[in-house]
Amino acid sequence: MGHDRYIVVTGGPGAGKSTLIDALEAAGHARSQEAGRGVIRDQAALGGRGLPWTDPELFAELMLGWELRSHHEAAGRPGTVFFDRGVPDIVGYLRLEGRPVPGHLREAARRFRYHRRVLAAPPWPEIYERDAERRQSYAEAVRTYEAVTAAYREFGYEPVELPRASVAERVRFVGGFVRGAVAAGDNGPAHEAT
Repeated sequence: MGHDRYIVVTGGPGAGKSTLIDALEAAGHARSQEAGRGVIRDQAALGGRGLPWTDPELFAELMLGWELRSHHEAAGRPGTVFFDRGVPDIVGYLRLEGRPVPGHLREAARRFRYHRRVLAAPPWPEIYERDAERRQSYAEAVRTYEAVTAAYREFGYEPVELPRASVAERVRFVGGFVRGAVAAGDNGPAHEAT
């Protein structure tokens, strides 16, 4: 199920990842919505317990369902699709929380593939802010970055760090990244982890 046109943008919270994807969408690119924020908004509105500070395992399951739906929906979109996180992010999240990673989640990370190179927004203290859905400290944001990029490596991906630069500069970087990958023939999916 590898898809070379599915490009993940991952990283720690508050590093400008979603802002970059919003700008790419404004430029006409297809994108997914971030599972974590969506699940938090939905669960908080319903009084549900699938929140990271209430039930991390349920939160992870709800994010998995969201990510799988996003992956399926991308099949009907033409061209490059940018993903605001992907399935391996959930593996990194559970490990960060010291929780076990269920076998079905590892299987989903092996089967639902993205481009073998993922864009990683590094921790950036100058732009980091907390909000209603982002309750982590900056130190936790750094640990999140480390956990999610490690999870991507585990499943055969190569994280490529985004520059700490303006949104416009990051959009140009991503354009060059996409063009360069295609020109170099480097657009195959990652190999599955064994």
